[in-house]
Amino acid sequence: MCARLVVGSSSLARTFVGRLRNDHQPLVVCNTDRRFLDDLEDDDFQGTLVYGEPSDPATLSGIETEIDSVLALDDDPAVTVSALETAAATFPEAFTLGYVPAQANGAELDAIERLTDRVVDATAALGTSIAERVTEASARMRHLRRALDAVDGQLAVVMHDNPDPDAIASAVALTRLAEHVGCPAEACYFGTISHQENRAFVNVLDIDLRQLDPDASLEVYDGFALVDHSRPGVNDQLPDDTPIDVVIDHHPPRGPVDATYADLRHDVGATSTLLVEYLQQSTIGIDETVATALLFGIRIDTNEFRREVSPPDFEAAATLLDAADLGTLQRIESPSIAPETLETLARAITNRTRHGPAVLSGVGQLRNRDALAQAADRLLNIEGVTTTLVYGLDDRTIYVSARTRGTDLDLGEALRDAFGQIGSAGGHADMAGAQIELGVMEDEETPIEEIAEGIVTDRFLDVLEARWNRPLGVTTGEQYLVESEDVDTSVVVSPPEGESLESLTDDSV
Repeated sequence: MCARLVVGSSSLARTFVGRLRNDHQPLVVCNTDRRFLDDLEDDDFQGTLVYGEPSDPATLSGIETEIDSVLALDDDPAVTVSALETAAATFPEAFTLGYVPAQANGAELDAIERLTDRVVDATAALGTSIAERVTEASARMRHLRRALDAVDGQLAVVMHDNPDPDAIASAVALTRLAEHVGCPAEACYFGTISHQENRAFVNVLDIDLRQLDPDASLEVYDGFALVDHSRPGVNDQLPDDTPIDVVIDHHPPRGPVDATYADLRHDVGATSTLLVEYLQQSTIGIDETVATALLFGIRIDTNEFRREVSPPDFEAAATLLDAADLGTLQRIESPSIAPETLETLARAITNRTRHGPAVLSGVGQLRNRDALAQAADRLLNIEGVTTTLVYGLDDRTIYVSARTRGTDLDLGEALRDAFGQIGSAGGHADMAGAQIELGVMEDEETPIEEIAEGIVTDRFLDVLEARWNRPLGVTTGEQYLVESEDVDTSVVVSPPEGESLESLTDDSV
């Protein structure tokens, strides 16, 4: 295998060797700094160490390894020019990179540019670094740090109820950032983590989370941060008057967001993408566990980069790839499925009703709320279906999960219109959810499942019909949806026994 050759003695050379020493490509280090080479040897360096003047042809020609790239990184530009001239004669096919220190004169800069494929200019790099630190991203990091510094004690980083990988990863990353700036923090959630893939995600990565009891006191916390949602008491069980110090979310807010610092950007596909930016702007770095978690969060929330994905999502994922454990991700993505999840999926399929291009299904009492989202995703695979909604009951609360694709329907807005006045609802254009407390809508004579069906079906279909400007009939069994050419309506018909749909005429309809 070809090797990289690093020549020259400088702090940059030391940093570069330190970062590349464990790379899969072999490394050869050549310079006259005996102490530098001895330190590498004592530190169990696995590459090749060459003591000698890199401008001496005999030194470079004595290297037996095939070299495919030369990096000249000396603080003395004259040494860099000499080393590059020798390297060009010794390894004429190799890629070359030259470092131009701030003290280099015009002639030395011209020589390094002439001898290399790529130049690293210290002055230009410093200017770029300074510019990056006064961008919007750096400003956001400064504001976040001020908010964290103002918390006098422990911070609770609260995810939404029954958190998904994006919420979990974002909470873990924000917890690390808070602790890095001296603010003790704990990643917390209400509800349960019931989705088998989410449980595997937490267990395999050994993520430390605290499950909060709705009846327990929160006085142990001196500050609160919300990730992947933006308002206390909405999709979490915090008191709705809880003072919030930090909010970081990628969902469009339905109402005003009150927090010391709020970062709400709905033009990205995952909250994890936003946390990658903060980690890049800090000095903490991104360790393997955090990188793996954030990458998984981005992949899940963007449906493997197919749903509401943006350039920052791709850029964040690319940043995480080198540090993430891809083998662990494969283990997380193939967990066993709980029996109650299969039961919910089966009930969703059995109980489905077709309303034109929409499918609705009630699954009754829930044992696993996460199964609703899986069922909504599965039903979307039915031919000709563009919108699905699945709902179930947990005690006396209705939970709704909906999906859409290939339409101009904004599902988040549709669910807010349907259920916002009687519960909480929201989400994205193609995936959304709702939560409705039955309360006064119950009566002693009507089974609770019938009440839920009436509320969910009637309200959601009313919104769909208003937005699509046509009535939606129920299509079941062997019935078919026929589009009339004369009017903008749809009617449901069943072909006579022994006849096919093709045999029907406008008169028979």
